[in-house]
Amino acid sequence: MASFRVILKPSVHKDLRRLPQAVVRRVMARIEALGDDPLPRGSLKLSGSQHLHRLRVGDYRVIYGFDSSAGEVVVHHVRPRSDAYWDL
Repeated sequence: MASFRVILKPSVHKDLRRLPQAVVRRVMARIEALGDDPLPRGSLKLSGSQHLHRLRVGDYRVIYGFDSSAGEVVVHHVRPRSDAYWDL
């Protein structure tokens, strides 16, 4: 499969600063893997959105979108499940 470029929005950096380091390592490993497969096992398309997907990493959710034609995966948020879907 083609390799995708992974882009982190500034909000992701802010979200990651709030998380414990062990969680950050797990989340970043899953985000980096999105470059090889933007639809890994366990990812779901968010209802009500044309292009957003979510990836579960423990109690946290990675909200992202991808564009096959541009070869990009854009990560929008990394948040606890209780806060992940508020401002989409």
